[in-house]
Amino acid sequence: MSDRPGTPGATGSGPAQDRADALMHTSIEGPSGEVERPAGSARLPGAREGGYTRLPTGPVGVEPVVASGPDVDHPERDSGWEPSAGSAHVDETRLAPWALLAAIVALVASFFVGWGIPLAVVAVVAAIMSLRRPAESRAIGRWALVLGLCATVYSLGWLVWAGMQFERLG
Repeated sequence: MSDRPGTPGATGSGPAQDRADALMHTSIEGPSGEVERPAGSARLPGAREGGYTRLPTGPVGVEPVVASGPDVDHPERDSGWEPSAGSAHVDETRLAPWALLAAIVALVASFFVGWGIPLAVVAVVAAIMSLRRPAESRAIGRWALVLGLCATVYSLGWLVWAGMQFERLG
């Protein structure tokens, strides 16, 4: 048997053992004195640039809070504060009267033909929307909803009746 590693009769396990031996004896040395880092080269990721000026969790500057309302601690002092009139937009449009008008027209049309159903559906939707708005008249909204539903039922009755007549003819 041979004592040289890598030969068939050696005590080692072949090329794998040779690589392991080579890695064990390898050492990494720093650059020689002849190697210089150029002044304008890119810096390494994570390297400090001129040192830290503050801690990463340092205090954050806070702007002072300016009070703009009345002084609640001293209500006897009248500061003359009142909200500005131009900041809030007040919706002056009313939907309930238009829903009631559409429901009345749809109800009158439903007495004669069934084709008033789209207007009845529009009246019902507008009445529901008006009931959900706080500035609308609740009574007008309820009347519009009831009359719109009646117009829908009457129009559907006309359409069902007309469908039954066409079945008899066809």
